[in-house]
Amino acid sequence: MTRSSRQSSPTVIRASEIGRWVYCERAWWMAAQGYQNHNRAALQHGLDAHEQHAQQVAGAHRTQTYALIFLAMGVLLLLAAFLVVSP
Repeated sequence: MTRSSRQSSPTVIRASEIGRWVYCERAWWMAAQGYQNHNRAALQHGLDAHEQHAQQVAGAHRTQTYALIFLAMGVLLLLAAFLVVSP
């Protein structure tokens, strides 16, 4: 790790900083001091994995929405059929 020239303001606390501190206080401290990770391949692999997971989650949400729409349509069709058949 090397030290970067850009340092964040000590008065601004970001959620990512809190997450880094909770996960590893040392990683948080090093980032606060301006050090950067040189293992870019592993970082990119993690970013790619998170993007793929996000796409899968979005697909699952779409599938759930479609399922609820079709369920509602089925219930309405059953209700309509019941109303037509009953005297």
